[in-house]
Amino acid sequence: MGVEIERFLRLVRALPECEHKESERYTTFRVRGRAFGYLWPDTATVGLKQTLWEQAALVAERPEVFEVQFTAGGFGWVVVHLEGIDLDELSELTLEAWHLTAPEDLLAAPPTPVSLVRA
Repeated sequence: MGVEIERFLRLVRALPECEHKESERYTTFRVRGRAFGYLWPDTATVGLKQTLWEQAALVAERPEVFEVQFTAGGFGWVVVHLEGIDLDELSELTLEAWHLTAPEDLLAAPPTPVSLVRA
């Protein structure tokens, strides 16, 4: 189990109109200017936008893998420790983060978790 950083990067690059911006300590992932994820290479963690319900469920179920990052605008962001998650689950959470952020015209034909895993 566990996902390497480079493999996570392949997932997000497969998302339609995914943009990234690197800073000194982390990378931000956006779709049409709106953030849906972050990567902190030094800690091998990612932050992903989720619903408040999903944030609470993930953290309660596996606190060794997920932690609360913050809440904003009715969404709960979670920190994901890459060493504790498998590729299928990470692809689903990453796609959900993108889906919660992408404009409606991109949602007409969204990618699937399977297509991200194959990327």
